[in-house]
Amino acid sequence: MRENEAAIRLDMNQVGKDKINPFLFGHFVEDIRDHMDAMLAYPLKDMDFESPDETYRGLSGSWRPYTNGKSTRYALEPAAKHHSGHSQMVRIYSDDDGYAGLCQAIAVKQDLDGYHLAVYARASVEIKYVTAEIADKMSGDVLGSVRINLTSHDWRHYAVRLTVLRDCEHAEFRVYVPAEHERWLDHVSTGMLWLDHISLLPSDSSGNVRKEVMEMTKELNAGMMRLAGNYISAYHWKQAIGPVLERPCVVNEAWGGWTNKYFGTDEFIQFCRELGVEPLICVNDGSGTPEEAAEWVEYCNGASDTPMGRLRAENGHPEPYEVKYWEIGNEVWGAWQVGHCSAEAFAERYVRFAKAMKAANPGIKLLGCGDARMDWNQALIELAAEHMDYLTLHLYHGYNRFGIHDRGDLTPKEDRFKAMLSYPEWTRESIRQLREMFGTSPRYAHLKLAITEYNTMYYPNTIRKGLPNEHTLEAAAANAANLNEFIRNSDVVEIGSFSDLVNGWLGGCIRVGDYYADQFRGKSAGWSDKSLTVYGTPSYYVMKMYANRDLGYVVQSYTYCGSFKVNSRVPAAASLEHLPNLDVVACVNVTGDKLTVFMVNRSLEDILTDVQLDGFAESGTAHLLELTADDYESINSVQHPDLVTSVSHEVPFAGSQVSCRLRASSVYALEVSRQGDN
Repeated sequence: MRENEAAIRLDMNQVGKDKINPFLFGHFVEDIRDHMDAMLAYPLKDMDFESPDETYRGLSGSWRPYTNGKSTRYALEPAAKHHSGHSQMVRIYSDDDGYAGLCQAIAVKQDLDGYHLAVYARASVEIKYVTAEIADKMSGDVLGSVRINLTSHDWRHYAVRLTVLRDCEHAEFRVYVPAEHERWLDHVSTGMLWLDHISLLPSDSSGNVRKEVMEMTKELNAGMMRLAGNYISAYHWKQAIGPVLERPCVVNEAWGGWTNKYFGTDEFIQFCRELGVEPLICVNDGSGTPEEAAEWVEYCNGASDTPMGRLRAENGHPEPYEVKYWEIGNEVWGAWQVGHCSAEAFAERYVRFAKAMKAANPGIKLLGCGDARMDWNQALIELAAEHMDYLTLHLYHGYNRFGIHDRGDLTPKEDRFKAMLSYPEWTRESIRQLREMFGTSPRYAHLKLAITEYNTMYYPNTIRKGLPNEHTLEAAAANAANLNEFIRNSDVVEIGSFSDLVNGWLGGCIRVGDYYADQFRGKSAGWSDKSLTVYGTPSYYVMKMYANRDLGYVVQSYTYCGSFKVNSRVPAAASLEHLPNLDVVACVNVTGDKLTVFMVNRSLEDILTDVQLDGFAESGTAHLLELTADDYESINSVQHPDLVTSVSHEVPFAGSQVSCRLRASSVYALEVSRQGDN
């Protein structure tokens, strides 16, 4: 067979007995860098004046002075009762005869129904109202304005609508006492305005999530959504429930900045319910306690007559959430993790957490933190297998395992490409070792695998690059081949969580605006001012392609094609010789009338491929979903958000064989139905 020709043969007599779990195509949210800023719909920052003054004397974080008065004074003062952060004081002197308040640079979209504007404020008695407005800083046009009457000298919550006439990337939000306000004589306690919260939400937001993000996430058909990550090991769930203005401002100990208090347990469950997906919550075993974790389970699942269930009901959610899947430990094996310890110490800790959580709700399923190092897993299951339903793995694939560095390196691009496309070989080896381990004792026979984080990671990535490799077609092909490995092992792998959902770090599959965060340097502006653009990476379209297919069971397939070799400078855990150019897995649906064949071309050449259907269907029209581009380094961006997307083709076939051309570094899903056209 020629290098650019291939054949795929299916054996319809060999169909797996284990159903492919839709949780394989799950996703992952973490309060990491700008993940929450990008996912949530709030355009304002420092809404609770939590950040200390870094630029302007007496002003919090992103806020700036808005005044033409030479005597206006600003100060951060204690927060209102039950609030955290600070309150922002503005002192206005009548002899300035001007306006005075705060402003912040934001980007807004047209909202004729009006942004929800919430302000928590008090003022000295002679200040009767303030003006809130949004203006275009470039043209000076006021895009929307509203008067807020201040009805009390004491703290009050004010809620109004602020109409915005058009989209504006260079907008400014302002709240101020206008110059035309009646003046007062300066003496004790005059001209003073305090603000303790200001927020804007577009009228079309889903809860507090961006409408566009919610719509794109729905299209992913995720199956499961995980709440976890490095920050969770210093996260105390009670700090993010109840009235949002009364939630404390808490430092994000893993990633810096502030933990987002506007996306706590109740908001996460609302997010999952709107998406129609199963929630997976990882508990704090680092700085937390078994009792705290058990209370979290009871808050989610307890009846309203239990202590925590009653608290949930008081917060507006009388019915239990019925969260079934709970993860104990996030990368506890890593020295960067709060609560890092040995495998034996973690196993002992895991058992204490598991017993407490099961006592709160015996029907939950528990996931224990595993590692790619098998000595950790062996020690953990020896001590804790009876208390565990799933062992977890995090599988990131990058240059480091090959001794390749992307900068200052003479490694040919083709060799780097081959290394990244070998992703499934490494996943296969990890699963093989764990499958073997689970088979060594009847105590382990019930265990399943949950790959609760995975993605390409072009590591080392310590220097910002012009184009993020994690967004390329190459990365999408690598992730697709890795998904094929999950499916091939669906008898033992039941859960997958793509990392991350939105921005966060370079791997986020939904991108909001032109911000990129490299692995070590935090968020930084990218190439343009298109912060309102929301789009998917090529890996987004892979996840969408796979999760929306009608899958039931794995069908045995045999692939005949050319091969490649990966050159590695370090000893490899996986075999890197004679790797097939095509990575293929076939599935049939539960009713047996639809066949899906996933095919990833891992080569840099187009391949003519015959798919032999083994009599599943003799003739008809197949559907071929294709994710491709002219260059394997093609990416989607704010300038070209749809450069790499999946397209559908109709492919006539006869003689129980489908012929198709698979383009280089591309991903395909071939669908064949027994009756009629697909």
